[in-house]
Amino acid sequence: MTKSKPYKNALVGLLSLASVLPDGTTASALPRSADCQRNQYPGPKNPSFETGDLSGWTVVNGTAFGNASVTTGATATASQLLGSGPFNHVGKQFLSTILQNGDPATGTLRSSTFRASSVMSFLVSGGYDPPNLYVGLVLEKDGTLLFRQTATSDEAFIRIVWDTSAYAGQNVYMVVVDTSITSHINLDDVRTGCNALKDGPYTFNVLGQSNQPTTTKNLTAASRYAVDPTRPQFHYTPYQGWINDPAGLIQWGGKYHLFNQFNPVAPLWGPMYWSHAESTDAVHWRDLPVALTPPYPNNTQDTSGRYTGSAVKNNDTGALQLVFTDATNVTFHPNAVPEVVSSAVASDGIHFDLYNGNPIVAHPPPNSGSGFRDPKVFWDPTDNNWKMVVGSGNSQSGNVQLFKSTGPATSELLSWEYVGVLHQGDGSRGIMWECPNFFPIGDKWVLFYGQDKGFKGWYEVGTYNGTTFTSEKLGLFDAGPDSYATQWFADDSGRNLAITWINNWNTTKWPSRVNGWAGTQSIMRELFIREDGGLGQKPVEEVSLLASGPAKSLGQTDVRGTLEVGSLDTARLQATIDLAASTAPAFTLELFASKAESTSLVYNFANQSLTLDTTRAGYGDAGTWNATIAKPANNRLSLDILLDRSSIEVFVGDGTAMTVRVFPRYQESKNIRVVSQGGKTVFDDIVLTPLGSAWE
Repeated sequence: MTKSKPYKNALVGLLSLASVLPDGTTASALPRSADCQRNQYPGPKNPSFETGDLSGWTVVNGTAFGNASVTTGATATASQLLGSGPFNHVGKQFLSTILQNGDPATGTLRSSTFRASSVMSFLVSGGYDPPNLYVGLVLEKDGTLLFRQTATSDEAFIRIVWDTSAYAGQNVYMVVVDTSITSHINLDDVRTGCNALKDGPYTFNVLGQSNQPTTTKNLTAASRYAVDPTRPQFHYTPYQGWINDPAGLIQWGGKYHLFNQFNPVAPLWGPMYWSHAESTDAVHWRDLPVALTPPYPNNTQDTSGRYTGSAVKNNDTGALQLVFTDATNVTFHPNAVPEVVSSAVASDGIHFDLYNGNPIVAHPPPNSGSGFRDPKVFWDPTDNNWKMVVGSGNSQSGNVQLFKSTGPATSELLSWEYVGVLHQGDGSRGIMWECPNFFPIGDKWVLFYGQDKGFKGWYEVGTYNGTTFTSEKLGLFDAGPDSYATQWFADDSGRNLAITWINNWNTTKWPSRVNGWAGTQSIMRELFIREDGGLGQKPVEEVSLLASGPAKSLGQTDVRGTLEVGSLDTARLQATIDLAASTAPAFTLELFASKAESTSLVYNFANQSLTLDTTRAGYGDAGTWNATIAKPANNRLSLDILLDRSSIEVFVGDGTAMTVRVFPRYQESKNIRVVSQGGKTVFDDIVLTPLGSAWE
């Protein structure tokens, strides 16, 4: 659990989404885009600011707006204040409220009056601050604010689509509002009518808070979650709000339980709650009531909260116990210990009561100057006792602290004694290790943790003598960019399972924020020791239960050139490649593909490298990530790929995993194809299976 607050205005981000949205702006379950031809009228004057100034727009108040607010009038300033991009803008110019007089300046800008079409769209970027930074649409006759949309705390533009058919033909105008003294908002390319939905032959994915149905709508969870084109369908996400670390993973009462670091009031990090969901099969989920609430929820500036932890069954009473970090914001509570370990118990597994003797570990041990958080309880067979690892570090390197329970093994775990440093880093992986997990697989022990201020998830495999761990193998838990804060548990059948957060802290790309939510958990993964002694992973076999239709098998296939496999954005793609029979230097799997964008997965036969390339992949982070794949003894490379609207999880037969979020811009970007140039790539089989919703 990272304490960092990467966004400028934490206070406004903690305001309830419902409290800052005009009445009715979350009422439309589906935009009525079919009506776009019925009512089409010209939009505001100078809709893309290509005049290089504010022609057609009127400064209502403040000092945030002037001709320097358009990028042409301040090229050097724009680069200095906004960065080098890419901004994803249209044309050469766009509007930004930072350019005229900096972030402290405030003001309101309005467009010319125009008749509302059935649909409109625009590009927005800049800060996330719903009440203070937004683009709005106003009904001219009475000044009613019909819609508003804030940005995502990123300078790259995202297209917002509004269904304005209820006001078609009426006079309206747009406003750009900046009453924030710490951030700004950017606007470009306002469109109306059918042009608002298209880029040439490509149809925009419909994004924007106004398109999200409220939870009071008479919709099933699966139907409500399906509305958002960026929302994964078979991965856990919050309907609204923010999640990060998975926590408290356990199979209890015959069901799988998943808790999450959770902020229910805004799609960004804040005072941490624990959300809670259960599953009968490890892949389908049902939300339960919030398990833990921060100690000071009514003070939106106080970020004290319940950080990551673990769950354990009380073998005496059968109750479910949570062991977690109580984090205190010392700005508001200067005499408090910043991070301690606390406990809560629920006899029904749902309604948790805090232990009245909290904290159960009141002070960090020595060598904990960098932090002390994320306790993970485990059973230690070396001395038949409950143990606990806690993430920590000093000024030189990260470490993992070890504690042992001093109470009866069958009772609630409330008494702990410090054992010592389980494992000390050398400084190359940061000075704070978060979210540690420690457990045996066969005759080996596995330690994994997150590197704070670098945000990489590492594993180490080695031996353990009951007090210290000796590492024999080190590697990345996931070779992609979007995996952090992984948590392990063993289920009732003895499988070693894990879920990882499919996001990361070192990104500004949170496109789903415009829809009111952020954060995704991975599919349940099964862990194993690889042939090279490292840690491997694969999807649990229950993933097959998500199939929503028959699988399409291509059988043995020689690919020369391009092979179209199918067109799905929630699917499982399984392929086996005959390495010995293939003659091409490489092959590429193009995923979420159209002519406008795609994500590429490239395998190079000579150096056995697998490259994940998102440089043409929509709104997500652009980059490339590489992994070296062990050559299989049977010369068959196997790939198991899960595609879920905006996420990709790649599993290779040797145990390598690569995970990324991509957020396609266009509805047409669903194609799956194989490209093999300079020779043939021989597939024993290619199987494409449509997958359905995880929501019950």
